[in-house]
Amino acid sequence: MGLGYLLHTTREGERWDVIAWQYYRDVGQVPALLAANPHAAQAALLPSGLVLRVPLIARATVVAAVPPWRV
Repeated sequence: MGLGYLLHTTREGERWDVIAWQYYRDVGQVPALLAANPHAAQAALLPSGLVLRVPLIARATVVAAVPPWRV
């Protein structure tokens, strides 16, 4: 089950990679944006006023391993 999504309204000339960087700091999330927005063209530049869903994703957390004698 997904975590939900935010809504993003595009400005003239915005790009998928810029939106991915803005929300995720990871341009590798462009496929997640595209999958969440089948109504939007996969064009290089997006038109103004297009409402996009920005899926919320769980962030992995790094937990340092604790030696057994410290538990």
